[in-house]
Amino acid sequence: MPTDRRRPTLADAPFGAVPVAHQFDDFEQQTTADTFGMWLFLATEVLFFGGLFCGYSLYRNLYFDAFTAGSHLLKVKYGAFYTVLLICSSLTMALGVRSAQLRRRTALTVYLILTWIMGFAFVFIKLRYEWYGDYLEGLAPGVHWAPSSESMEMIRHFHATVPHVGLFFIFYFCMTGLHALHMIVGVGLLTTLLIFTRQGRVTGGNYNWVEIVGLYWHFVDIVWIFLFPLLYLIGGRYV
Repeated sequence: MPTDRRRPTLADAPFGAVPVAHQFDDFEQQTTADTFGMWLFLATEVLFFGGLFCGYSLYRNLYFDAFTAGSHLLKVKYGAFYTVLLICSSLTMALGVRSAQLRRRTALTVYLILTWIMGFAFVFIKLRYEWYGDYLEGLAPGVHWAPSSESMEMIRHFHATVPHVGLFFIFYFCMTGLHALHMIVGVGLLTTLLIFTRQGRVTGGNYNWVEIVGLYWHFVDIVWIFLFPLLYLIGGRYV
């Protein structure tokens, strides 16, 4: 007896929203491949950031006094605020994934918007207030590297050398800059999800896209959880 060999359509999709791509046999295979692809990408990201962390750890051990002085020149309140912000954004992202699984479009839209706002706030405050403030204080590495008099007092307090403190800020701007770039990508992905949610493409059972973006978002948040103590909390803090 002949079997039906036709390609599944939108109405046949057990996960709802999109027909299966031509290279996959069914929706389950497509979903598994998408998830595996994201985990593979995150593994390369671990290697990428791992190299930065190894280089940072090496020079921190070599010039601990200078890195301590550089850390005390950072605004730890900003770092703590970012940490709380990103932890809350991970919560709203997880709630968004759950809403997509339950096919609750309104709830998913709300949680995605909240996550988007917190991600955008992180990038905006980082650029507009903290990095710009560091630049005005002469702490941005480059040809105009010239710490202010107050910064010089802190450097002398820890018996550090200016060039080695400059090395700390090179690591600081590179590591936080790459993290901020990943945050910008995450905000772009959230924007795409919001558009797909409005179109009903992720609340018909095909919530895998939301889960994949959620994995990426949680990874970026975890990176910051490591960056905060490594950069902002070196040595004791004055009350």
